[in-house]
Amino acid sequence: MKTIKRLAALLACGLGMAVAVPALDAQTTRPPGHRRSWDPGSLSVSVGGSGHRSPVVEASGSRLRTSDARTPDDQTSDAQASEIRFSRPILRIGQAYTLRANDVVRDLYTVFADLTLEGRVENDAVAILGDAHLKGAAVVDQALIVVGGSATIDQGAVVNGDLVVIGGTLTAPPGFSPGGEHVVVGSPALGDALNSMVPWITRGLLWGRLIVPDITWIWVLVGVTFLVYLALNLLFGRPARVCADAVAARPFSTFLLGLLVLILTVPALVILSATVIGLAVVPFVLCAMLVGGLIGKVGVDRAIGRSLLPESSPDSRLQSSRSFLLGFVLIGLAYMVPVVGVVTWALTAVLAVGAAAAMLRAMLRREHPAKPRAVAPAPAAAATGPAASSDRTAALEARASGWEGTSQGSEPEAPAPSVEPSSAVESAASYAAASPEPPVRPSTSSGRTEMPPPLHGTLLAYPRASFLDRVAAFALDCILVAIAVQVLDLFRHGSFPLMLFIYHVGFWAWKGTTLGGIVVGLRVIRTAGNGPRFVDALVRGLASILSLAALGIGCFWMLQDSERQMWHDKIAGTYVVKVPREVALA
Repeated sequence: MKTIKRLAALLACGLGMAVAVPALDAQTTRPPGHRRSWDPGSLSVSVGGSGHRSPVVEASGSRLRTSDARTPDDQTSDAQASEIRFSRPILRIGQAYTLRANDVVRDLYTVFADLTLEGRVENDAVAILGDAHLKGAAVVDQALIVVGGSATIDQGAVVNGDLVVIGGTLTAPPGFSPGGEHVVVGSPALGDALNSMVPWITRGLLWGRLIVPDITWIWVLVGVTFLVYLALNLLFGRPARVCADAVAARPFSTFLLGLLVLILTVPALVILSATVIGLAVVPFVLCAMLVGGLIGKVGVDRAIGRSLLPESSPDSRLQSSRSFLLGFVLIGLAYMVPVVGVVTWALTAVLAVGAAAAMLRAMLRREHPAKPRAVAPAPAAAATGPAASSDRTAALEARASGWEGTSQGSEPEAPAPSVEPSSAVESAASYAAASPEPPVRPSTSSGRTEMPPPLHGTLLAYPRASFLDRVAAFALDCILVAIAVQVLDLFRHGSFPLMLFIYHVGFWAWKGTTLGGIVVGLRVIRTAGNGPRFVDALVRGLASILSLAALGIGCFWMLQDSERQMWHDKIAGTYVVKVPREVALA
């Protein structure tokens, strides 16, 4: 609806001006008869003040009049004078305004104040969180919009456009009808509720604080919030403790994690809302984020409280409640300080989201612990140094004594058969297959530990690739494909996703990795240990679309998976391993 869109724009404009425009109370303190030059083409703005009165100075062309020094003769001459026209809009914030008869203004806005019209408004007349009164000679050529207040229209007043009243009542004479749409939403109770927020907005939010001590309903809200947080602290003591531990141990990392979650939330919800199934999941995601954020906020309070009075027993509900109470009180006091209150709220909110994300990650790891890796003892042939030499000498002496015993009539033992190179290869292969970790070369002079190229079928012995490694490789691949598509001038055909899909499937089937994977050192292998076939690469590529379309959940799945597999890895039966550069190029 055109009127609703206009209303949203007007609300944003009015509240933005309420924050940005400095106080101009000097208009109300000029001595009677004071005159100054006036630009009739500039915006008339006034902030603060009280009473239903017009601005002190109004102008049309070169004609001036002052409303504070008027004589009966002046009033008579003004009534007979030609109309006074304002070529720019008039905005009043916190100051009631009256547009006199014979006055004409292009647009008129009042915020946190009442509006009285006796003259003519060529476009829109808007009263936000205030009442509007149109007297008999008033004319509004476009829309009359009243939000959080009531509208009173006398006999003879005219509204040629839309009439919108939200959160209030409309009082009009019989037979009155606006020229456009007629919309009344809400009730006087809604208007009273909105009006009760005006002191909090003007003396709290605009000053950068959330708690105004002399407003009663704010303390009621603080009390309800305290009871909710206290109940969560008692019911979810262990998750709250995990959140507090995360904030206390890694505050900066927790803050960055929370910031990342908040940044990704909006596009994630948009992607989910684009599908029917995802749209049904959105309410559950929002509820989970709300509950997690509340528990994270309790954890932030506990972390602040126990930094002052340490807890001797973390499982004690009494001590945890004491820590929560201390933190809640300190944050509440910070909310009362101008500017500091809003900054404190923003920091604690981001920390709460990050602590909730850290708590969820810890719970998933506890439910899916990593499998223990058996470490096989090093083969005897790998032993070096003086100890190995003494062992060889002892073995030779024992063998010599055995042959001497044989010369005295005992049956000699058959000497150990020599190991052929082929059997050595088989032994090394069986050892590497039995051990989840590949054999490691000794440290070089540079201090780095190098892994030798594996034998055939032993890629499973290499460690699984990390999430950051896979993201880096994918980002490099996207950049390379984007450059190629740009060179081929295919962007206008929307072929980038298709080219990216063909690129990944082709390289997976050909080399088991991509160019980005070669740079990072990644290889895609089947669960059996060999490289992927074309059908495996095709299935993996199609399944990766599902992993990305589901809000990227299929990709983030590897963070809690014991095998570090994404959804498309599980569907295609593949792993991604971290290998040396020479193996990635093999």
